Amino acid sequence: MSHLRFREYYRRRLPHIQIAGSTYFVTFRLANSLPKEALEKLAEESEKIKNLPVAQIDLEQRRWFGIFDDYLDRALCGETFLKNENVADIVAEALHYRDGKVYTLEAFCVMPNHAHVICTPLEKGNGEFNSLPEIFQSLKRHTARQSNLLLGRTGPFWQDESYDHIIRDQAELERIIKYVLYNPVKANLVNEQADWKWNYSNRKM
Repeated sequence: MSHLRFREYYRRRLPHIQIAGSTYFVTFRLANSLPKEALEKLAEESEKIKNLPVAQIDLEQRRWFGIFDDYLDRALCGETFLKNENVADIVAEALHYRDGKVYTLEAFCVMPNHAHVICTPLEKGNGEFNSLPEIFQSLKRHTARQSNLLLGRTGPFWQDESYDHIIRDQAELERIIKYVLYNPVKANLVNEQADWKWNYSNRKM
């Protein structure tokens, strides 16, 4: 599994940057949870961002993520397995289990077809940091296996690649935690953030 070791930069379909000791906002989603037109729109928007001046990139990346997350919240495509309370519990428990082992868990929210996580990877005994790919491939593998068993199904459960973003400062951390916790309200799943069972924050907001 050496290809999953910590690397400061790696690219799959999306570019990913890791900085040792940083806190990350990660979104991972169920397989086939975005329709073809959404993927085409997101690819088009991503190409536009590449050609922008540096000063505009952060704002446009936030806008890109807003489009991405709105598509997921509308659940127009694919299954919504995480609506099943037992499946949502599997994912929430797996996120809590890794807290203090491979990362410090700042916050999360499990939605019907995706999950948001804010975490800070921890240092291993050998001085390297746990990498996002190894953390989330392990988490996805475990939760996919348990969820498929529960649902009596086989086949892909999670989309292979996740979205990740380095959180730059305290103000951004607080803004993103608030976004994550209020996602169920934004998606019209509940009226109050506190009414959603599958979210968590290690601080009062």
